[in-house]
Amino acid sequence: MLKRIISILAVAVLSVTVSANVQAATVTVKKGDTLWDLSRANNTSLENIQKLNHLTTDLIHPGDVLTIAPEKHYIVKNSDTLWDIAMDYRVTVSQLKEWNKLNTDLIHPGLNLLIYEGLNTTTKVVTERPINQAAAQAASTKPAAQAPKESEPEVEAASTSNTSSKEITVKATAYTASCEGCSGTTATGINLKANPNAKVIAVDPNVIPLGSKVYVEGYGEATAGDTGGAIKGNRIDVFIPSEQDAINFGVKQLKVKILN
Repeated sequence: MLKRIISILAVAVLSVTVSANVQAATVTVKKGDTLWDLSRANNTSLENIQKLNHLTTDLIHPGDVLTIAPEKHYIVKNSDTLWDIAMDYRVTVSQLKEWNKLNTDLIHPGLNLLIYEGLNTTTKVVTERPINQAAAQAASTKPAAQAPKESEPEVEAASTSNTSSKEITVKATAYTASCEGCSGTTATGINLKANPNAKVIAVDPNVIPLGSKVYVEGYGEATAGDTGGAIKGNRIDVFIPSEQDAINFGVKQLKVKILN
């Protein structure tokens, strides 16, 4: 997930596996693939692939599985609410807010909303309708509770009901926030640009709960404070402030002890 110089080559060979849902596709990254190549092959933008897969940079690795979904824009009308729009497009209010960088449930006529279609989201997760506008406005002044993204597919994993001192072996790569266009803010709100010495790892919340304290072999004690579209199962990304050091980290098999 690092920003790297993309050389314009003749034609990159891309391997795309289309899911059963005709509206969305999964792309399996092959050696030599870049996000720029994938965006051109799938008629979308690099930035939207990053946003949809929660990537903070544009470095991808062979074997990564990325979700590609059609983009749609919806112009908000009078009396529209985020809950109504989410129900119509079978997505969640949280997804709409994340995709459009909204900090409140309040919307106004004329607002242009970006929506990704065909993500197999069920209506049962769309349960965030505010009781009234005043309640929504009051809620917008409080920090949003962090939770695993509803759009990410469930990954079967060992039970984490008792994770005290549990040790697992993971495939580890590295990422950085020092890239053009990167916000540097993790899924749990940690500003990595403002805190370059923070020890943070990106995890699959089904395996390592967000907010957990962990000990990563060769990296030290860290916080499970981020997620990523390619981080599934026993896979982590460790945050390294230097882009070159993150590149040099490569791919490793490491032991991670979940402390709490």
